[in-house]
Amino acid sequence: MRALEQGEMDANDPALFEHLDACLGCRGCEPACPSGVGYGRGLEEAREQLFRARGLPVSARLVLGVFRYRAAWMSLFAAARLLRATGLPRLLAGRSRVRFGMGMLASSGESTEKTERTERTVKAEGVSPLSSPSSSTSPTVALFRGCVMSALFGHVHDATRRTLEVNGYRVIEVRGQTCCGALHEHAGHGKGARALAAANVEALADRADFIVVNSAGCGALLKDYGHLLGTESAARLGGKVRDISELLAERGPRTGGPLELDVVYDAPCHLQHAQKVHEAPLALLGAIPGLRLRMLPGSDRCCGSAGIYAVLRPAMARAVLDQKIEGLASATPRPDFLVTGNPGCLMQIGAGLRAARLPIDVAHPVELLDHSYREAGYYGEKVRGER
Repeated sequence: MRALEQGEMDANDPALFEHLDACLGCRGCEPACPSGVGYGRGLEEAREQLFRARGLPVSARLVLGVFRYRAAWMSLFAAARLLRATGLPRLLAGRSRVRFGMGMLASSGESTEKTERTERTVKAEGVSPLSSPSSSTSPTVALFRGCVMSALFGHVHDATRRTLEVNGYRVIEVRGQTCCGALHEHAGHGKGARALAAANVEALADRADFIVVNSAGCGALLKDYGHLLGTESAARLGGKVRDISELLAERGPRTGGPLELDVVYDAPCHLQHAQKVHEAPLALLGAIPGLRLRMLPGSDRCCGSAGIYAVLRPAMARAVLDQKIEGLASATPRPDFLVTGNPGCLMQIGAGLRAARLPIDVAHPVELLDHSYREAGYYGEKVRGER
């Protein structure tokens, strides 16, 4: 990368391109490097140089073009939600490329068990939880909605709002947000990433005490907006960004009701390596009585999703994923849930589990805490007969 920057290697050198393009960008090398080299930033800058010299494949341009414009991705994901609601993606999930995509879509929804429990519970978005310690002097939190999270994981946003309110935060909605730009930056499309970042800074600047993010990839870039844009307002905004687990861990979080489940936690690369957040998700899950939590070997390794990597290099992405699925298949006792805090990871691992016919659900950690709070009655009187 240094040789490319200094003009000692050409962007069209096939060996250089192969290595830089094949890298997942998981940044797992950073904590292992005794010199603390910031490989992630170097990779993104090198890929931007490759982008300017070589352009991007048609598939990458198509995907990034969709995420560049809010109307485009909203329309696409609205259609995806309708397809998901039919139940066909769950039935068609499998190992081929198309069937694997069906498995990814199916894994973006709530699991059957969680859905059944929710249907037996009084459900209201934005209600003030019982015994909530929040007040007019409580910290305000703006929810970053993003693109994939907003369009396919609205249930995670709802859980984020409710659990924050139980722990004394006041959550506000901010209009004018868009995609964070992480997919563009990872692919080397710096101009597109900066345009999206600037729109988010304009929408979110000075609106709340904190910006809460429940997508590890989005959170990593939002925290780095100061470097990406080089402005004081972007740096100030980045300093307010917190992962949902960080905000909840800062307040305890409050203990919920019991959930007798075997759960394994898989750490998203951009939460543990880029944001250096390790203990907060475990503290979040530790607030759920009865939860039997484990870390499986390889839980700190990439799942192969890596933004649009799985689209550009599906064979390599699946090879990386297969190692994780093999570990889950051999786990004793078999977990009920795998939890992880990133949408790409949830969809990638969920599709792999469905393709392997393993009866293991995937969920965001905050979803389980949300259900634990329902069990504790924090959201109002539980419906008679609810588990």
